[in-house]
Formats: sequence, C-alpha cells, structure tokens
Amino acid sequence: MTLVVVGADSEQRLAKSIAVFEAAGYTRIASLDDLTDVDAVLGVADGGADVLRHADNRGIKYVLVHAGGPDGHAGGSHERAHHRVEGPQLEELAKHLRSRDRALVTCLAFGYKNGAPADAALLVDARFLDNPYWVPELREKNGLDPAVADYVMQQPAAKKLLDDLERMVGDLLPLYTGKGRMHLVVAFGCTGGQHRSVVLASDMARRLEARGLDVDFVTRDL
Repeated sequence: MTLVVVGADSEQRLAKSIAVFEAAGYTRIASLDDLTDVDAVLGVADGGADVLRHADNRGIKYVLVHAGGPDGHAGGSHERAHHRVEGPQLEELAKHLRSRDRALVTCLAFGYKNGAPADAALLVDARFLDNPYWVPELREKNGLDPAVADYVMQQPAAKKLLDDLERMVGDLLPLYTGKGRMHLVVAFGCTGGQHRSVVLASDMARRLEARGLDVDFVTRDL
C-alpha cells in the first residue's frame, strides 16, 4: 500500500492534483483514519502541517507531493515535500509511486534548512564534507555539474561513505522487502540541498542501478 499526501499552492491546483492520482488508480481518502490496504491519496489544505505531524506521530509512512509554488506555511507540504512538481509531471509521478512487486530505492538529496524527510530509512548528513558553496567558481552551480561532482568526490571521505553505504543498502534491502516494505528512501542532506547532497545521491543512484535495482533519483530542493 502506498499513501500519497498531496498539498498545493491553491485549492484549484490541489483538486486537480488529487484527480490525477485518482485517475491513476488511487483511492481518495478524507483522513488518515480512512487508510486501508490499497494505494490512497490524501489532500491537505493550508500546508497540512498538523496532518503531517499526526502521521509522523502514528508512524504512518507516506510520500509527500507538493504541486506548484510555496504555500507559506511552516512545516507544510512545500517545505517538507519529497516531490515538488508542476501539473505535467504529476501523471508520471502518480504511476511511479504505485505499489510495486519489485523494490524501489529512492536516492533523495535535500537541504536541512528546509527540513529533513520524514520517511527516510537511511539518512546521511553530508555537511562534514567541504562545501563547494565556498568556492567562488562553483557557488552558482549545483551537484549535477561535473565540476561540483569532481570537487565533492575527490574528497576521500565521500568515496568511503558511498562504498560503505552501498554495502549497507545491499544488506538491508532484502530485510526490508521481507517485511513487505518495497520502497526504501536513502536521503542525503546538506545545508541547502544544492551541492554535496546532490552529488552523493546521484552517485549512489548510479551505483545501485549498476546492481540491477530499481532506483529513483530525486533532488528535492534543487
């Protein structure tokens, strides 16, 4: 079962977004108390901070999607979203998030200044690495740029981290799937989610794809 929580920057966009998930086969629910064993979508208004805290306190696993721009609410769907999307991307995302027969590993890059993701099975704080932000010629680039990737990955600690983490994911994934958890989030955080976390998440995604795993690479704050 996959629970998708959807927030948006307007009531109209929220309604359209929920309709996309319904068209993809999700059951719309009105509250967390309506959860069953089917893929479900729950819309939240005004950022939904209270609903998200309630889900976290109950240990409910969910994927948080925000459609559109900022919602202006601290701790809300825009600030905490796993996926920030515009309308055309929603249909593909809805299909991608459906319950799966094969495990999916999401390598997620995020910025701590916007909050850590709630559903990460493994969370890595990359702020111990030297920050490309402080290199003038790299500041305006991001972790998808080869120059930034080289700067991060030339640090021995970065390679050691990914080597160890790759082995850990390989060992843990069968244990998670054995308990019925088919979606594993490996989250990499740095200050702004622009440089170090993006490089590490991208490299880890490449490594896991080479192992034949289904992998999703997400840059939440890029």
